[in-house]
Amino acid sequence: MKKIARLIWILSIVCLIFPMFFSGHSAAEGEGKKVFIVPLENAVERGLEAFLERSANEARKQGADHIIFEIDTPGGSVEAAKNIAQIFQAIEIPTTAYIKKDALSAGSYISMNADQIYMDPNATMGAAGVITSDGNAADKKAQSAWITAMRSAAKSNDRDPKYAEAMANKEIDLPELRAGKGKFLTLGAEEAMQVGYAEGIVDSRNQLLERLDLSDAETIETQATLTENIARFITSPVVVPILLSIASLGFVVELYSPGFGIPGIMGFSALILFFYGHMVADLAGYEVIILFLIGVVCVVLEIFVPGGILGVIGVGAIIGSLFLSTDDMGHMTMSIAIALMVAIIASVLLFRFMGLERGFFRNIILSDSTSTEKGYISSKSRLELIGLEGTTLTPLRPSGTGIFEGERIDVVSEGGYISNGAQVKIVKAEGTRVVVRELDKEE
Repeated sequence: MKKIARLIWILSIVCLIFPMFFSGHSAAEGEGKKVFIVPLENAVERGLEAFLERSANEARKQGADHIIFEIDTPGGSVEAAKNIAQIFQAIEIPTTAYIKKDALSAGSYISMNADQIYMDPNATMGAAGVITSDGNAADKKAQSAWITAMRSAAKSNDRDPKYAEAMANKEIDLPELRAGKGKFLTLGAEEAMQVGYAEGIVDSRNQLLERLDLSDAETIETQATLTENIARFITSPVVVPILLSIASLGFVVELYSPGFGIPGIMGFSALILFFYGHMVADLAGYEVIILFLIGVVCVVLEIFVPGGILGVIGVGAIIGSLFLSTDDMGHMTMSIAIALMVAIIASVLLFRFMGLERGFFRNIILSDSTSTEKGYISSKSRLELIGLEGTTLTPLRPSGTGIFEGERIDVVSEGGYISNGAQVKIVKAEGTRVVVRELDKEE
């Protein structure tokens, strides 16, 4: 009996201690789990959207247990931010937004769509007012829609929506956060903790993993591919007008250059980059490329087929393809306007200094001219008549007829009236124009 009792006692101790050791080690360290680390940096645009979509899909395929988005962005496109928020909401895996420095404007909206938020001690989030591409505040309709989206993002993770609204509406007064009217709310790390917009403050990724009980988890860092980086760069609001300006400048210079050379290649390269980046970012499809090519063909045909209709259709198709490649009509309008201004200025300067004697224009503009030096005479100049005297047969008012050495000649006075039968003298002969002067007045 004593042996049986001792055996039961030992087994009881083992059963109590071993599970506690095993469960504590697993929960604290996250051994055997996978954590995806996804950078969300620089401006928010459609190229970033494509990268995040791919990262989320990779995390699903590899069976990730957690996704950490390391955020540092000044904001960007509202449409891109809304699409990224939909990506966040569709992820079944637990997500954490780790704000390393700034999550401003669209970045704050994206962060609020993660399951939880952690911040660096010096990080900030907020300042989410809607600004148009020309730097002005958006209209009331756009602002209202954005404020609603901000409030919804906060509510989706049980956060007080009034602070999200204050980030996008500067009319909200929050004296407890020193955010009075006229300023968009920006939260520091401590303030975000105070209002429940951050679950914690950490100063490194390792500390964050410890807080999430994932210290020993396998971490997999995703990076944007070269293609995705090119797409992000090309779809940047700053780069789009530059590319279109380079394209317009290249084609204008090519018109004044003999043959097809560097300016034309530069223009085509800029357009290829533009459409390539927008296709990778899923902003443009093959139908946009086809529309653009139709426009180019119509413009070329207009040079050989008079009428103007093909030219109008061609220009309309080209501009239409550009608008179909964007999610921001206002910014694309500004970009096209800048490109047209560059083209006009370049055309004026090139015409002034190079004329139309070079390049493409020399093939479509008639440059030959006739001159006396080349043997062409438009009318016979009767210089031998100068000095002859005669009589007017008709009054000169100021033109009429006179007779000189028996020959009737159409003449004009120098401007004054000369009566019939007056004595006149031929003083000038320019082609068919013979000028006479009354002899009495000459004396």
